[in-house]
Amino acid sequence: MSRRDLTLLTDLYELTMMQGYYEQGQNETVIFDVFFRQNPCNNGYSVCAGLDQVIDYIKNLNFTYDDVDYLRSLGIFSEDFLHYLSGFHFSGDIYAIPEGTVIFPKEPLLKVVAPIMEAQLVETAILNIINHQSLIATKTSRIVFAANGDGIMEFGLRRAQGPDAGLYGARAAMIGGCVGTSNVLAGQLFDVPVMGTHAHSWIMSFKDEYSAFRAYAEMYPDNCTLLVDTYDTLKSGVPNAIRVFKEMKEEGVHFKKYGIRLDSGDLAYLSKEARKMLDTAGFSDATITASNDLDEYLLHDLKMQGAAINSWGVGTNLITSKDCPSFGGVYKLAAIQNEDGEFIPKIKISENTEKITNPGNKTIYRIYDKTTGKVKADLICFVGETYDTNEDLLLFDPIETWKKTKLPGGSYTMREILVPVFKNGECVYKSPSVKEIAAYCRQEKKTLWEETKRLFYPHRVYVDLSQKLYEVKKSLLDQISATN
Repeated sequence: MSRRDLTLLTDLYELTMMQGYYEQGQNETVIFDVFFRQNPCNNGYSVCAGLDQVIDYIKNLNFTYDDVDYLRSLGIFSEDFLHYLSGFHFSGDIYAIPEGTVIFPKEPLLKVVAPIMEAQLVETAILNIINHQSLIATKTSRIVFAANGDGIMEFGLRRAQGPDAGLYGARAAMIGGCVGTSNVLAGQLFDVPVMGTHAHSWIMSFKDEYSAFRAYAEMYPDNCTLLVDTYDTLKSGVPNAIRVFKEMKEEGVHFKKYGIRLDSGDLAYLSKEARKMLDTAGFSDATITASNDLDEYLLHDLKMQGAAINSWGVGTNLITSKDCPSFGGVYKLAAIQNEDGEFIPKIKISENTEKITNPGNKTIYRIYDKTTGKVKADLICFVGETYDTNEDLLLFDPIETWKKTKLPGGSYTMREILVPVFKNGECVYKSPSVKEIAAYCRQEKKTLWEETKRLFYPHRVYVDLSQKLYEVKKSLLDQISATN
């Protein structure tokens, strides 16, 4: 896919605010944080994805002559401002949590440090990219967890909300844990496995089911999965599949990977019956794949019912995250640099406690139990704050402050998880391949307690504030309260 100019992929008010800053001579360096307030699908964690596309967007951010001409045609921008845009490039810094990392609400997963006009412009596209891919990666991770070790194939392209959602949704699904995708373009662009079988139309185009199966098996003996529910799964489909397997075995064909696919009906009952038939016929190594509007809840139930399925094709409910169709990431001003180069913390308040932002120039430390390697908590603090893991560490809930935990020195480790991506407008970060990100994500999920990964009522991982950050936040809230 050739690179596209996404410069105008922004909300109009970003540009009108930019013009306002320009006319006011206001272009001080600021800090914006990208964060989300709650995990999608009531999950215990989320998976960060989309950074590589953010990098491409920032690298290619410039206003072409056609862009400027279009903006001129709107009749709301001055020639001076349009002239400024014609020479625009991003000159700031970006820090981000690497893709595939498990993340939690309220912590900045991406931080923009740039002149305010630049930082304002990039808001919409960054949120669009990060929100979408993080949502699909998180949804996929839930489905993979429900499959309990079985392979999940992403089959959602035809139901995705457009080509981009299908393409980058497939990318995010691979990061979240899928073993392959039906999306051939995604396979080409991201070097990930492409998988698939055949449709009912293949069966219906032959004179009978057996002939269709035989022809397919002869063409693809190394990967032969036969769709058995076109007419009657147990009376026709499975017996005809077994007949083809037997005939080709007798002819000396050794299937490398073979089996059947179920796409309708009671998957638990049909799979168990089909398993008996295959085993009796001597094909105990044949795979049973299932599709048909699957999600993590149905997979969980089918597993509970003993379904004899060991491979799953998941489409609509994965690629659209149907039950929770948005991630909810936001982009909020956190600090403004003064003339002395100091960042002055800024805060947004709300009657809703969850919407009050964390001010200042921040970073995040992930805290692990030293013995198990499991995540204990995340700690948001100011850049420059340091910790000695040999000393006791007191953590407290920033809202319900009486909830406290003291970690004895030597019992924990810490890792800073925000990394530099752009410095002075230049990219300083090399994105791993999608396969490498997926492998990293698998390791990341191993750092979660099982209680955090469960589908229903998961344990919440605490995201706490350092004492210094908490005091600055409280002071700002007190100041605003005193003036109102």
